[in-house]
Amino acid sequence: MNWKVFSTLFLAIFASMLGQGIVVPLLPVYAHELGATGFSIGIMFGAFSISRTMLLPYFGMVSDRNGRKPYITFGLLLYFFASVAYIFSRDVNALILVRFFQGIAAAMIMPVAQAYVGEITPRGQEGFMMGLLNVSLYGGLSAGPVLGGIARDTLGMRSSFISMGVLCIIAFILCLVMLPPRQDEPLASRGGPPQRIMVFLRNRYLLGLFLFRFATTMCIGAFWAFAPLLADTQFGLSSSATGVIIMLSVLVSAVLTTPMGYLADRVSKRLLVVLGGIMMVVSMLFFAYAQKAWGLYAAGFLSGIGGGLSVPAMMAMAVFVGRSRKFMGSVISLLTMGHSLGMMTGPILAGILMDLLGMRQTFIGMSVFMAAMTLLFIPLTLRFETLEKE
Repeated sequence: MNWKVFSTLFLAIFASMLGQGIVVPLLPVYAHELGATGFSIGIMFGAFSISRTMLLPYFGMVSDRNGRKPYITFGLLLYFFASVAYIFSRDVNALILVRFFQGIAAAMIMPVAQAYVGEITPRGQEGFMMGLLNVSLYGGLSAGPVLGGIARDTLGMRSSFISMGVLCIIAFILCLVMLPPRQDEPLASRGGPPQRIMVFLRNRYLLGLFLFRFATTMCIGAFWAFAPLLADTQFGLSSSATGVIIMLSVLVSAVLTTPMGYLADRVSKRLLVVLGGIMMVVSMLFFAYAQKAWGLYAAGFLSGIGGGLSVPAMMAMAVFVGRSRKFMGSVISLLTMGHSLGMMTGPILAGILMDLLGMRQTFIGMSVFMAAMTLLFIPLTLRFETLEKE
């Protein structure tokens, strides 16, 4: 295991995700203050995923052929420019444009870094290493909302955007200096011919993982976009308190992701994924029926358990498929594409439901869809254990 590469990617992802977490829970409230409707807020969140989804297959493919470092470092630099652009945004349309631009940067970073780790991971440690890497993701996102809420309450909205920019430029410098040149990257799949996305989706294991990831992030997208608004308008919670709700979700996942990754190397990965899906369904129902503020905190906590159980096992399954197909970047990007589609459609659909039926009905709809995709995952991934033994 190349621990220098792993540690650099871990710290860089943590810094970039901390910066993103600082501003994400503040954006819906900020947009609402600028006069945005529920649909506009959904579009603002969805814009990030639209651009990322469009480019994920491309960056996954070219990183398989050309190496990982160029895309990771340039993506972090673009994140920095996005943080600067937030400072000068004065209306909802500008925020939508910046989110779209930020999605392009995101397509270069997380899936490429995960593919990098997947290829340098020793056999039999897939769950543990992918779970350990996810600590950087969840750790950054869990601390970010609280820090962002405190910054807004004490110093104003611009201070949150400035903090994001500083963290992203630090991550850029770290990767530029510490990662080996692309010709020295220890990759196994470089040089293969490109493959169409639909070729990968014909693999039933990948299809099951893709649909489940899509469903979970639809729920998360609705949660991130509208839980802050629910907390503000119906419970009168401050930005700092709202940040704690989101932090609970991400922090619990961060705490669970490494031990659950270790467990995924020793028990059924499929079982852990299904249990995570069940917890996500229950979380959405808590949001829908909460009558007191503690219900929102409980919903965030349960959402974190769902992610902590399912994500390391899903990523470990994807690493096995990526090895068997010799296209690690493309496979991981496909899974991230499911994430992006969920983050794109979740807020938009939730915004439409909010405008038509009310805010709480959005979470009921998310719970029903999550339950359906969890049930579909089971037959699509039958006999996955045979692939693990190859």
